[in-house]
Amino acid sequence: EKKIFSIYGHYPVVRAALRRKGWVEKKFHFLPKVIPDVEDEGAGVADVTCGKVKENQEMALEKTDDIHNVMSRLVKNEMPYLLWTIKRDAIDYHSLTCDQMLNHYAKTASFTTKIGLCVNMRSLPWYVPANPDSFFPRCYSLCTESEQQEFLEDFRRTMASSILKWVVSHQSCSRSGRSKPRGRREEAGNSDLSSRQDAENAEAKLRGLPGQLVDIACKVCQAYLGQLEHEDIDTSADAAEDLTEAEWEDLTQQYYSLIQGTLGSSIVLCIFKIQKGMMSFGPPTARDRQCQALLNQITSVNPQTDIDGFRNIWIIKPAAKSRGRGESPDIVCMDRVEEILELAATDHPLPRDNKWVVQKYIETPLLIYDTKFDIRQWFLVTDWNPLTIWFYKESYLRFSTQRFSLDKLDSAIHLCNNAVQKHLKNDVGRSPLLPAHNMWTSAKFQEYLQRQGRGAVWGSVIYPSMKKAIIHAMKVAQDHVEPRKNSFELYGADFVLGRDFRPWLIEINSSPTMHPSTPVTAQLCAQVQEDTIKVAVDRSCDVGNFELLWRQPVVELPPFSGSDLCVAGVSVRTARRQVLPACNLKASALLLDTQPLEAQGPSAMPDPAQGSPRPALQRDLGLKEEKGHPLALLAPLRGLPESSGAPQPTRTKAAGKVELPACPCRHVDSQAPSTDVPEAQPTKHWDPNQLNAHPPAPVPQSLKTVEGALRPPPGGKGGGTDCSHLPDHGHRMPRTP
Repeated sequence: EKKIFSIYGHYPVVRAALRRKGWVEKKFHFLPKVIPDVEDEGAGVADVTCGKVKENQEMALEKTDDIHNVMSRLVKNEMPYLLWTIKRDAIDYHSLTCDQMLNHYAKTASFTTKIGLCVNMRSLPWYVPANPDSFFPRCYSLCTESEQQEFLEDFRRTMASSILKWVVSHQSCSRSGRSKPRGRREEAGNSDLSSRQDAENAEAKLRGLPGQLVDIACKVCQAYLGQLEHEDIDTSADAAEDLTEAEWEDLTQQYYSLIQGTLGSSIVLCIFKIQKGMMSFGPPTARDRQCQALLNQITSVNPQTDIDGFRNIWIIKPAAKSRGRGESPDIVCMDRVEEILELAATDHPLPRDNKWVVQKYIETPLLIYDTKFDIRQWFLVTDWNPLTIWFYKESYLRFSTQRFSLDKLDSAIHLCNNAVQKHLKNDVGRSPLLPAHNMWTSAKFQEYLQRQGRGAVWGSVIYPSMKKAIIHAMKVAQDHVEPRKNSFELYGADFVLGRDFRPWLIEINSSPTMHPSTPVTAQLCAQVQEDTIKVAVDRSCDVGNFELLWRQPVVELPPFSGSDLCVAGVSVRTARRQVLPACNLKASALLLDTQPLEAQGPSAMPDPAQGSPRPALQRDLGLKEEKGHPLALLAPLRGLPESSGAPQPTRTKAAGKVELPACPCRHVDSQAPSTDVPEAQPTKHWDPNQLNAHPPAPVPQSLKTVEGALRPPPGGKGGGTDCSHLPDHGHRMPRTP
């Protein structure tokens, strides 16, 4: 019952696990196109590209009669209900039905690409009360001028703070050789001799250090702290005491000669000895106190001060590519700002391409036997609405093949990706305690911490901090991902630990490698795939090594009780269209019978002997007669006046137009008796002579008859008037606009 699956990719563990659970595979008897891997940053996807093609070719030509192939041929025309692919683009995502499961989501570039994670992490404070700089090294895109300018300002601020660190550390080194107790110096032996040499070198370097360099660095750091406190909000751009480009260039060159010169490695060694107790601090000077005070303030507002180190090293990565392959490595480390900007301007990428991103390199990582490592951590998302995240309890460490050093910016030293390290041989000077295959399980790492006396760090700092970083990253990306039901996806996050054991999120990869390249991955990768099936496909209580990390709470609606509601009242009927009162009179009959025109002068009186006065009156009223239709006069009706005097039509002085009296009429539904006007019959016509006996109601002065107010009655061809449908004399109709 709906237990048909299809696999595109090298997933023998998934295939075997589903077959054991009663699933039948519908094999691909065609060769899908090979999708270029642009999202997976781990090793394994491109490594098995040739294997994927070869496997599909073998499956297409396979004609053995084992039970699985027989069952596969039986369901060749059936729809698979589980699709497990190496890439989401391997199938038509939008053609799937709601019953089909897929191991990918759409639109995940907001966190599975370097540029997406770089941009979206800046929006984290809008989603959760957290600072992204506390777990994600600051990052910039080099594809826009605004981002390049922000990176340049960051580089200069880091350079100024590095100068202050250098001064404080060298002052300590120069004093520590003289302040160490005599007994400890005798016990130290040769190490004490090297310490005195480092102290002498540091003291000589400090004597030649220009005081202006330190003063400018202090000025830059103070300006940075003032900006954070908005002290420059009322300062105009002209009044701001910023350094000119020439001054910045001079400061940068002095910084290069100071930090990146021959003494750059000795200062790092000096700090290392101080941390190990081989050297001690002496009494600080006034300059030390000033620089240390500024550094303390910067550390309080910038949680990345410790990982910045002294060398101001940045790592440049392709924005949406996977790993560094080709003639030259794509991921490089640089410590000169002009070289970084030159690299970004070389290819002239379009802004929409976002080809390069630059991220602050962690210069003070936690080392194991003087070797750098990173952690690959898996997590599973089974729903985006509500957001549901599962965290895997097991992870593994990946070591570099070379000993860690900042003197060389080689990728073999600073990149722990298996795609880079698998082509290199282990350094002969590396500790033999490290495995030859360069991987540890997290359990092995916890044993190492236990031997170092830091066994509680994993459960109190490292593990919960990685959980928190994953939750924050997924909350920011939730609005960008297409939340398809019946989908799930396994992701791989890479972390680097600082020397204080805090994990720093580097990147998140979709389609993490499951290739058993080492004994560690052969065990863990198989286990995580089987546990993924338990959680996402079986949906049983057995979730393996997964633990529920976050399930978004469902928004509770207010209580609603529909049974207590009732409807009171009457139904609403559609109101009939109001019929405007219209008295259809022949203009000639109406105007001939209006005696008050005599008061206007002899010229206004009609003369029967001269014929019909219609043309003259029409010109006087400003009306146009339509041939064959009587004129309709629209006016509100009033009750008849009690006086027997006839209403007097008036002439407007401004317009010179005659105001005609309204026609007296009565609504047929009215029950009130009317003795003034007899009830009109539909078959009778108005007699012009009856107007003298029954004078019409006067028209108020506020109502004026204008051109266009007279229109023919609907359907009326004769000269009679039907007023049976009009309201009673006592009712007043609304004025027409």
